[in-house]
Amino acid sequence: MGYSASQLPTLAGYFDTSATTPTATEVLEAMALAQATAWANPSSLHGPGLAAAEQLERSRLSLAAGLGCEPDELVVTSGGTEAIHLALLGAAAGLTPGRLVISAVEHPATMAAAAQLQQRGWSVQAVPVDRQGLLDLDALDGLLVPPTRLVSVIWGQNEVGSLQPIEAIGARCRRAGVLLHVDAVQVLGHLPINFRQLPIDFLSGAAHKLQGPRGVGLLLVRRGLALQGQLGGGGQEGGRRGGTEPVVLLSGFAKALELSCATPSLAPLRDSLLHRLLSLPGLRLSGPPPGDSRLPHHLSLLVASEAGLPLSGRNLVRELSRQGFALSSGSACSSSGSAASSVLRALGYGEADAASGLRISLGPWHCAADLEALVQALQMALAASVASEHLLTA
Repeated sequence: MGYSASQLPTLAGYFDTSATTPTATEVLEAMALAQATAWANPSSLHGPGLAAAEQLERSRLSLAAGLGCEPDELVVTSGGTEAIHLALLGAAAGLTPGRLVISAVEHPATMAAAAQLQQRGWSVQAVPVDRQGLLDLDALDGLLVPPTRLVSVIWGQNEVGSLQPIEAIGARCRRAGVLLHVDAVQVLGHLPINFRQLPIDFLSGAAHKLQGPRGVGLLLVRRGLALQGQLGGGGQEGGRRGGTEPVVLLSGFAKALELSCATPSLAPLRDSLLHRLLSLPGLRLSGPPPGDSRLPHHLSLLVASEAGLPLSGRNLVRELSRQGFALSSGSACSSSGSAASSVLRALGYGEADAASGLRISLGPWHCAADLEALVQALQMALAASVASEHLLTA
């Protein structure tokens, strides 16, 4: 089915920033300048190559300053998925196969990397979460014993917005002598990160979640830790990631992080939206309440008819799209063909509720009028869904 121009979401109607964000104008300008002045291969020894190498290191220095790490602790990748794989597979390569501990609500990229480790003789154990999607720390404590050698935790859960207590998790891993990787893809650009002060060993991120370009990410690696590169070639990134560095994309990443650090929190606007939405019949919050345990730009809801019967989240998203609004019914990266969210199932919801999820994620361009327009559109979409009998059985 095609869409007319009037049906395509404008920025005012775009509420799916947890999936991706539009590239900021300032980022595009920084990339255009880099493309014009630093287009050469940064490994080349001639003038254009040296100009590209200088721009590469300026971007690296800027990112390192914004993330509280040393420049040589930052490995450039093609995105969050590669960074996660590099962290887990690269760290595990220097260890005797043992146990990898993850949470029950990890991103599909982490699950895919964990599956590869299982093929290499590792075992994988998932730590349960509570109704808000927060890790059971007592259960984690019980697993931080041999043969556990590596832990990977998603800091900001992409579907339900839960923020794991990373400092508490990191302190436990340090005491146990276990390496910790943190998937910070959803956190980067929304909360301050000071890698130097965090008790973690690896941290992955991606530019496109904070109005940077797609196709570039990073992995922070604590100094002194062994990390075997997964892509061979020219020995770039200190031998940890082969391939010609994306100078232009990294320039955009650096500018995007700089902009995000100067942008006020979206939590007040998000809280105002939540107040309006919870006044509508059939909507209830999933994941943690607003506060320190939830991503500041993120809402997740379960939708039902006034009679309490769960409605299809996917059909609601389609109906809202017809009105020019872009939302999500779950992760944009899920490989599951099921309408029911595995994340909501891990939180203890049944099959019908787990298929009724709706995710709203805000951007810095949104204002109060945009939120009111979304509330009105959602009211219409709920009515249309009930009329179309898009109900789910328990």
